[in-house]
Amino acid sequence: MEGKARIAVLVSGGGTNLQAILDAQKAGIISSGEVSLVISNKASAYGLQRAKDSGVEAMVITRKKGAVSEYDVPVIECSKENFETEIIKAIDERDIDLIVLAGFMCILSEDFIKHYEDMIINVHPSLIPSFCGEGFYGLKVHEAALEKGVKVTGATVHYVNEIPDGGRIIAQKAVCVEEGDTPEVLQRRVMEEAEWIILPQSIERICYERIHN
Repeated sequence: MEGKARIAVLVSGGGTNLQAILDAQKAGIISSGEVSLVISNKASAYGLQRAKDSGVEAMVITRKKGAVSEYDVPVIECSKENFETEIIKAIDERDIDLIVLAGFMCILSEDFIKHYEDMIINVHPSLIPSFCGEGFYGLKVHEAALEKGVKVTGATVHYVNEIPDGGRIIAQKAVCVEEGDTPEVLQRRVMEEAEWIILPQSIERICYERIHN
């Protein structure tokens, strides 16, 4: 493979991890790949605007009827049965080399994951195997960590397989839990001190290996 690996990022919300990827690309931390496509399942996702601001193609693929995006990006409506088919079509048409789930709040089917075996990665806001799996997402992860009373948490980048948060671990980084932390405060610290560091680093390593192998 010559040039840079092409990256698709799937988002559902604000796109803070997407922004971290875009910033790392601009800073040269990610130099072996580039974000070529952003897909959201929600027309209201601010991650779409972040993509547009960086000159990246963005689109909505949604099961919601009558969806309109304020961010002036194409919206593809589809049935539940065709949802993944449309995502696959968009990704394959653009010769994507790596798919990054960045707050994508949809469980992907086993067929989808096998179609892109070892091509999908995710960042999870805990040190897997702690506080992970079905039902652990967003603030729920940090609420569980605080309830358990752990002194150290962190983030994990891993490959995606058919088991939620069960794929091979790529990178982890620990973050201290501090006295008086709320789930929101801890969530922000884990993002800043772990997720936004190891996700771009992992993307660069994977992209480098793909263009040099």
